[in-house]
Amino acid sequence: MRSFFSTGFFLTAIISSAVQASGTSEHVYHAKRTLNSNRTLTYNVLPSDAKSLGELFEKGVWYGRLRMHALFYDWKEEIEGKTKDNWATGVGGSLTFKTAYLRGLGATIDAYTSQNPWHMDKNDIRFLKSGKDLLSRKDVYLDGNYCINVIAQLYAEYRLGNTSLKYGRQKFESLLAKSNDSKMIPNTFKGISITSHDLPKHTLKLAWFTRQKLRSHANFHDPLTYADCSLSNLTDKERLIHIWSNNDDSAMHKGLSYDNYKKSGKKTHHDLLIAEIWSSSTPNLKAMLNYTAVPGVLSSATVEAHYKFTAGTWKIAPGLRYLHQLDNGGGKVGGAALVGLLSPWHTTTSGQDGGYRNPHSLDGWLLAARIDLQRDTPYRVRLGYSHTGDKADIVAPWRGFPTGGFTRAMGQYNWFANTDTWMIRGDYDLNGVGSAEDITAMFRFVVEDFDETKKIYDTAKAKWIPLAPSDRKILELGAIWKISQIPGLEARIRMGFVDADKNLDGSDPSYSEYRLEMNYLF
Repeated sequence: MRSFFSTGFFLTAIISSAVQASGTSEHVYHAKRTLNSNRTLTYNVLPSDAKSLGELFEKGVWYGRLRMHALFYDWKEEIEGKTKDNWATGVGGSLTFKTAYLRGLGATIDAYTSQNPWHMDKNDIRFLKSGKDLLSRKDVYLDGNYCINVIAQLYAEYRLGNTSLKYGRQKFESLLAKSNDSKMIPNTFKGISITSHDLPKHTLKLAWFTRQKLRSHANFHDPLTYADCSLSNLTDKERLIHIWSNNDDSAMHKGLSYDNYKKSGKKTHHDLLIAEIWSSSTPNLKAMLNYTAVPGVLSSATVEAHYKFTAGTWKIAPGLRYLHQLDNGGGKVGGAALVGLLSPWHTTTSGQDGGYRNPHSLDGWLLAARIDLQRDTPYRVRLGYSHTGDKADIVAPWRGFPTGGFTRAMGQYNWFANTDTWMIRGDYDLNGVGSAEDITAMFRFVVEDFDETKKIYDTAKAKWIPLAPSDRKILELGAIWKISQIPGLEARIRMGFVDADKNLDGSDPSYSEYRLEMNYLF
């Protein structure tokens, strides 16, 4: 009943705001926010300064968003008890209020709702893939609640010059930690962050986060602990509930679990520290340094650079990224493999290296390169390549992707040890050919070559288990349409077709995926 009334409040408030906004349609439309292709938001209208406490709210600005998602996942071959064709729909939106700034002090509250009026049966929710981010599987299992209502952002802010300090629940955008707001509710963090543009042509970001809230969660959780208790002696349903109660991101290292931390004598609550700087002080060159760490577990340092130049009628932009991951104690907790089976505490696979040079170390690295090619046409082509060193898998369950922007395709995680990936991407802007509609189309073709020697024998199951996915080819097609007849309304469609080699057990993991997204900003 509480969920019903909170849902009703959210939807009523959002729809009322949208109707009120549309009532001013006789005026020229000025977008308060712009939805970017990576699903971040650019604020075009911000609150002004306040001279009194009363003006703090009087001069504040409301922002609204209605959104809808429909996702369908079609396996080439269903495996009983393991995989099943799955789908999900989400409707809802968000209301954001930013106060004015009084002597540099202000605040923001951002409330979200995701409703699932059409959904799979409760017992089939565990089969959801991309659709899992439209609801909380834990809440469905516990009380049959298919909606999420959450205040994803709630922070106080202090601004001085071109520097902003935020404390509380917030979005954050860095190399490995992002909002990744491509579904219904963003990935957010709890803690303190600083963003500064005071140094000309530089952007500095610092963050100390103590909690994270993945897109499919209604509550905040630890940034690097899998499950919230020991999973021993639990029923299958109980195991899933406790897994879904902590960091269950698709890229999470399952060996860095509550149980393994406890057995290793380590704490189960962690901090996430981030330092990042972007520089464009050198003409045509944009460079970045990033440091991300979970003290006592692991850390990584990354350098990235992009250079632009012209050659005749061609605009060319090569880019390079190198990430170096350091083991700070996590390897002896969870092992080198993301699946967690190389943990020293996994008794049914103990004593094996799984094809890893050091099965109990998280030391690793990744190199990625790309080149963008464009002429004075609506076309742009990107060629990309990435290689993960033959050491440990890369750990990054904070919705920033180590190969993002270089070789990652939709729904793919290609940073397992000794993995090679090749990509070609093409973008086509219909505006560039005189179309009246603002439509951008995209295709991406990716070849992923994983290391099939990375496998382990489970004595309890009496079979070999792969520690990385099978080799695959991915074709991704997509388009974004900004509908001119209704300013603020945008439609997006994406399709992915995965042709994968068979698994060790002979099953075929190939699949097709379809995503439809609608957004209306007001």
